[in-house]
Amino acid sequence: MRVLLLLLLALASERALAETSLGPKQEREMRCLALNIYFEARSEPIDGQLAVAFVTINRMQSRRYPNSICGVVWQKRQFSWTHDGKSDRPREQRAWRRAQKIARFIFTKYLALPEQVRRTMDRTNGALHYYAPKLANPYWARAKEVTFAVGGHVFLADRS
Repeated sequence: MRVLLLLLLALASERALAETSLGPKQEREMRCLALNIYFEARSEPIDGQLAVAFVTINRMQSRRYPNSICGVVWQKRQFSWTHDGKSDRPREQRAWRRAQKIARFIFTKYLALPEQVRRTMDRTNGALHYYAPKLANPYWARAKEVTFAVGGHVFLADRS
């Protein structure tokens, strides 16, 4: 599956992605997703960055969370970077470009795929949560099921 994801990202060249026009609302949503990828996973391998994007999308599609990406990202105290008191302006240009490319891929390619294909591509297996064990040991993680781990993050879903 990793090979498929990397192949899709490679095929979605920067030029082809950049030429895909989105409306102002979609551009705003895509920026929120890119910011979340950047601040949550910029030092992670591409699998980890995609996994953060998948969790963000999974939340948007869940009834328990806001129904927009910006709503999910900016929901109170859900992602540490949104309330850490630091600047929310990306500083590492290479990592920011990569986060933007992944976000544009999600908007222009991934979300256009049939749900069954998206489920297959989502290596987090529908996870709605994640955390970095080196940084935190959240109490709520004990009540969840680990679905995937990559880089410095563990991804979790509610127990069945």
